[in-house]
Amino acid sequence: MNRFALSVRALLAVSTAAGALAFSSGAAAQEVPAAAPGDEIVVTAQKREQNLQDVPISISVVSGDDMQAQGAASLTDYAGYIPGMQVSTGGTPGQTTVTLRGVAPLTASQTVGIYLDDAPVGSSSIYNRGGQFSLDLLPYDIERVEVLRGPQGTLYGASSIGGLVKYVTVAPSTTIFSVRAGGEVFGINGAGDLGWAGQTMFNAPLVQGKLGVTGSFAWRKTPGFVNSTNNAALKDQNAYEQIGGRFSLLWQASDRFSAKLSALYQSVDADGNGVYAADLTGKRLGDGSSYNNYVAEAFQTDLQYYAGTLDYDFGGVSATSSTTYSKRSARQLQDATYAFGVLFPLLTGGAIAPGITPFDINLDLEKWTQEVRLASASGGTFEWLVGGFYTSEKSDNTQLVRSYDMAGNAIPPLDPLATVALPAKYKEYAVFGNATLRLGERFEVTGGVRWARNEQNFRQISQGAIVPTADDPGSSEEDVFTWSVSPQFHVNENAMLYARVATGYRPGGPNVIVPNVPPSVESDTLTNYEVGFKADLAGRAVTIDVAAFYMDWKDIQVTRSFGGVAGQANGGAAVSKGVEGALTIRPATGLSLGLTASYTDATLAEDVPDISGADGDQLPGVAKFSGSARLDYHAELGGDLSGDFGVGVRHASSRLSLVESDPLTARARPYTAVDLNAALNIGEHWKVRAYARNLLDNDGEIARSTLANGLNQPSFLAITPLQPRTIGLAFDLSF
Repeated sequence: MNRFALSVRALLAVSTAAGALAFSSGAAAQEVPAAAPGDEIVVTAQKREQNLQDVPISISVVSGDDMQAQGAASLTDYAGYIPGMQVSTGGTPGQTTVTLRGVAPLTASQTVGIYLDDAPVGSSSIYNRGGQFSLDLLPYDIERVEVLRGPQGTLYGASSIGGLVKYVTVAPSTTIFSVRAGGEVFGINGAGDLGWAGQTMFNAPLVQGKLGVTGSFAWRKTPGFVNSTNNAALKDQNAYEQIGGRFSLLWQASDRFSAKLSALYQSVDADGNGVYAADLTGKRLGDGSSYNNYVAEAFQTDLQYYAGTLDYDFGGVSATSSTTYSKRSARQLQDATYAFGVLFPLLTGGAIAPGITPFDINLDLEKWTQEVRLASASGGTFEWLVGGFYTSEKSDNTQLVRSYDMAGNAIPPLDPLATVALPAKYKEYAVFGNATLRLGERFEVTGGVRWARNEQNFRQISQGAIVPTADDPGSSEEDVFTWSVSPQFHVNENAMLYARVATGYRPGGPNVIVPNVPPSVESDTLTNYEVGFKADLAGRAVTIDVAAFYMDWKDIQVTRSFGGVAGQANGGAAVSKGVEGALTIRPATGLSLGLTASYTDATLAEDVPDISGADGDQLPGVAKFSGSARLDYHAELGGDLSGDFGVGVRHASSRLSLVESDPLTARARPYTAVDLNAALNIGEHWKVRAYARNLLDNDGEIARSTLANGLNQPSFLAITPLQPRTIGLAFDLSF
């Protein structure tokens, strides 16, 4: 978790220009499951089903079954096995920032797109903190997660300049009846209680071959292990509860027409954050797993998601319509005492002593999307896809900083210290196309284009002792064009060399309404240059996927001070270059060894005074080196028994909280974690699983940041730890 410095200047900057008074962000990170020779991993990265090895994009895939087998329950649990992926977190699912290929968000809006099946989830506006509250689903009803590295602007549009994370849910079957259910208990080193989880899932054909329904429900309770040095009542304060459910109905009306309706709900309710505190020398406070908050830092988020998809095959050309509606809320309480409570004497001429300042952030988002596509049949000399996209968003961002004395009583002259509201509307229209031309058996070229226009309106409403009084509107509009081209050479039917040049953008938006501040901030853009090699060798006994990339990031959105008032602006450039790859070796039946590695050098390409950055500075939240190794083995034990065993090691080097030259930057310690999992399969119906995550209880850090007081002076360090050793036992039933 990367808590940015909280000063009077930063408060206004973040509240008006980035959508919050304070940040919580930072870093951490399963790769393609072991496939038997002859198996194929199918993805929909280019909005049509394709073999993973035929897609000219650097992609990793992790299945929901593998996540569950390995005890992974959130993005941070499996990101370490995906090349080039870093996940920052406040210690609970939902408080996450995703970074791919070193493209770290320097403001609150996202640089990695998040998709749920056919539609984006989260806000495109710069005022709803879309980059810091990423979708983090329980894995039970997930078919797979596809991670696409590099900009995906032509097919997936805005806010995917670093890449895309795509959740693909389990589709209903119209022919097979099945039920799955399971229970789990687990313990985290240092936690006062055991955690538990329960889940169930069913599929039922209502009309054989015509109508099928699937549904699921999961409930997970994770215990806390962080105490407070300032409030004895806040013991094990980072406990949280996750509840998720999904319902989907598929009508296969004919061989040509199908309709699917889906509804999904997920909530996260956390008592507090999984963060430690340390003094400025790095010595951790209290028992070493404590934070110095006075009030509970509760966090709740809820997502309702509804989707309808229609598919019709005209014979050689198929049409798809995807309509979604989502409603999302997030409620976060931060203890801003060290930032603003120390200002009480300055604001009152010494009449009022320092006090406690709880800081409430409330975010709400309603989002409609509509996409229509026409696509040719797969294969053939010329393969094409064209479509149109529309989204309409309405978001609210309200914030309240209270003023209490140390006994918890409100201080009338100062309470509230600040109130801010940032209601915003965002609309986007886009048309896009993608095509592949095959020139003989070995050479083909894929290319795409997209034109998009966004129109935005917002209002800045604020008052209080540390923010200006305002009630001002703002608006912006923008046209953006993105493109991609990728030539491919097939060495043989199982090996491909490819190159890719692709562009992407992150929307700008209206700015704060004060003198000398530009009325809007423009999109920042990124161009990716990439060469890669994919191959299945020796009858799929060996699978390789490696890529080298160079990414040119321009007009980066940053926070700038204009005569003492802060807003957003475009300034500076950065470059991210590196190599990433995955290798899977299957030397014998049931045995596989998977290796991943990523080297990412992400730096500023010029001085950026607005963020205290100098040419050559390393960007925040990026591990220069990360990698993993994983061994999996399946054995038939005789009779109705079989067993599975896996061991994995994941490593990430140190990461910065801010750009390298910023005096408040802090560097998180590297980590190396060992994970184990084993399962006994009893017949076709029963399974007993055990797992251990971070078996050796490595004390590494996902993030470390310096928190500053209201005068921008360093106060203490906030550390998001790698989750301590976690051991679990689970039982599953399926039929």
